Amino acid sequence: MSTEADSPSSKNLWQRLNGPTKIGLAFAAVGILLTVIGILRDPTTPVNAWSLGMGVLISGGTWGVVSWAIATAAVEVERDVAEAEREEEAA
Repeated sequence: MSTEADSPSSKNLWQRLNGPTKIGLAFAAVGILLTVIGILRDPTTPVNAWSLGMGVLISGGTWGVVSWAIATAAVEVERDVAEAEREEEAA
């Protein structure tokens, strides 16, 4: 018997995300953090909304999408290998 605490609506957003999405978001956060630190430390980069915004979008987006794609590919390969092993055992 399911309780309300077990329902999908009671889980927070992070718990509902799959593994590759969590990895993508984590790497995007790292990329954003490193970009902000780099902008603040470089005396030649103007610290304004444009430079921070573009840096965050480019680095966070790139790191997030690439790491998500790699993690998704790894999950798919593992799933295919497990399926092939099950078929091999059944034969």
